[in-house]
Amino acid sequence: MATPAAHVDAADHTVRVTSPDRVVYPATDHTPAVTKLEVVQYYVAVADGVMRALGDRPTALERWTSGVHEGITLATGRGDKSDAFYSKRVPRGAPEYVETARVTFPSGRTAEEVCVANLATVGWCAQMGTITFHPWPTRSGDNDHPDELRIDLDPQPGTTFTDAVRVAGVARELLEELGLTGYPKTSGNRGVHVYVRIEPRWDFVDVRHAAIGFGRALEERDDGVTTRWWKEERGERIFVDYNQNARDRTIASAYSLRPRAGAPVSTPVTWEELAGLTDPGAFNLFTVPDRLADGDPWAGIDDVAHSLEPLLRLYEESGEGEANYPPDHPKMPGEPPRVQPSKKVAAHWDAEGNRVED
Repeated sequence: MATPAAHVDAADHTVRVTSPDRVVYPATDHTPAVTKLEVVQYYVAVADGVMRALGDRPTALERWTSGVHEGITLATGRGDKSDAFYSKRVPRGAPEYVETARVTFPSGRTAEEVCVANLATVGWCAQMGTITFHPWPTRSGDNDHPDELRIDLDPQPGTTFTDAVRVAGVARELLEELGLTGYPKTSGNRGVHVYVRIEPRWDFVDVRHAAIGFGRALEERDDGVTTRWWKEERGERIFVDYNQNARDRTIASAYSLRPRAGAPVSTPVTWEELAGLTDPGAFNLFTVPDRLADGDPWAGIDDVAHSLEPLLRLYEESGEGEANYPPDHPKMPGEPPRVQPSKKVAAHWDAEGNRVED
């Protein structure tokens, strides 16, 4: 007999949870198994932090409807067949309290995405198998002008979380010299994310250029940093993934669970705490709610919105021009050739990075 549905209070609404005993995260040597009901309860328990991260933002949903089990993979492209996938459109059957916002993809297509206006929406998305929330860096009233700059410090093979922490410290110094306040969090895996609230006056191209400029300046300060798009050029360094600021590219939100053993959480930290952190896996579904009860390190993130001008100057001063976009984006003006450097034949490309046919 099927387990009766459970009900979870989420502020002004009640979320109905079907198959509440379904195991989403199997037990590990350090953590017990996590059920679907416990995932929903987790998101309700971290209401203050997760609503600060998701509130009024169009949000793509990373849905692991069969749980995070060995052998299940995440579909990353259209037509991929997998039990785990991204929902970039609001799922069917959404309750009346679930609001939406229209977004425009790089292709020009549009979609109605979930726009988190209340805690029950977060709970319902979790009921629908969402493990990780991927909010746009925009508010629903204007989805063409981001209000967040996202600095993604991504360890490459041969580097570690400790290396990312060290580079984050250098990033903090540079931000402060530029008069900007950064807010760090763990990625939920090996990386570190740093967010900067910005005035929503610039478009995605400008914000991405700001991230490129910042990354190049960081590269000059630390030889353990790279902004090279092609993996063959990165080496054993921390990659500043500037393309996380391109349109329709998103990062796991603060307080999002990640689909890895032990139910880790992408967790906001203070700079001082980050400097001494060695095990990001200690921040998980079981530990983060109590931690948040003592206060959110990101409580002041909305207090000040910064200008992008200092970072745009860094981009211009670098003199390197445009960098590669992700492959799903249209070819952009001034973009380098979309071919691995080791496979590039100079005669086949013009000065603008366009293919020259024989």
